[in-house]
Amino acid sequence: MFMTQLFEEYREFIPDFDSFLESLRRPLPNHLRVNRLKISALAVAMLQDKGISLRPVDVGDDTLYEAPGNLLPGKLLEYFLGYIHPQALTSCVASLVLAPRPNSSVLDLCAAPGGKTSHLAQLMANTGIIVANELRLRRHAPLMHTLSRLGVLNAVLTAYPAQEFPLRESFDFILADVPCSGEGRWRLSRELYATEESTYRTAMAKAQKKMILRGFDLLRKQGTMVYSTCTYSPAENESVVDFLLNHRDAELVPFGNAPGIEPGISQWGKERFDGRVQGAGRFYPHRVDSVGFFMAKIRRRG
Repeated sequence: MFMTQLFEEYREFIPDFDSFLESLRRPLPNHLRVNRLKISALAVAMLQDKGISLRPVDVGDDTLYEAPGNLLPGKLLEYFLGYIHPQALTSCVASLVLAPRPNSSVLDLCAAPGGKTSHLAQLMANTGIIVANELRLRRHAPLMHTLSRLGVLNAVLTAYPAQEFPLRESFDFILADVPCSGEGRWRLSRELYATEESTYRTAMAKAQKKMILRGFDLLRKQGTMVYSTCTYSPAENESVVDFLLNHRDAELVPFGNAPGIEPGISQWGKERFDGRVQGAGRFYPHRVDSVGFFMAKIRRRG
């Protein structure tokens, strides 16, 4: 009952809402990413030799697999060797949507715990540079551990507030996977960050708007940014992107045919958004069996 009440306000825009609620009662699948910085597809054969069956997941990247639900990847030798990394499927999609080129400059604005940062390094074949920014110092050790274990060689660590990151340099690609109310992680933790408190939501959205503006201002001409959250709230998603479109010369870039994607919404209650926000993407657990996500791919004009 609590779960239904918690998400009831989204019934008007989440398609097949009853199936959405049912999906939240199921365990979260075990997804793994094979780390090509250290090993080829041989990692899959190594696990299969141990009787661990992996199923490829088709999202445009041949390094992503679904593992048995009872598997504990963090206890495998292949994990400690950096051959595999457990990561939510939709989290991986965010890096794939950004699609940084080799030898480019990338800013990961809110980098910890490092899964996306290491995936970006993999997509760049450890070339170019990634600035992995993480304000909270207590999260630096696990972030550095992840990058070291996975063999990331092209990243440097900084510790600025995302909305105040210095404007001294600009970047080809920026990932702004910002702090949010975390509703999409319901199946993982059954805990949300005070999502029913309107003052909390208001403060969160205010900070996110500052972050998306600063991220955009750090882009080079024709640079690309992905703004993402793991929540369903339009106040933290479409409203934030709408704010950017109204304050900067930005455009939304289509994703292509991402499996299970639903378009952004153009209206929430009495609030109407720029129609372009429908070019963003929403990922629901009954459409893509993973953590719920929102993503907008944004380009800086000329």
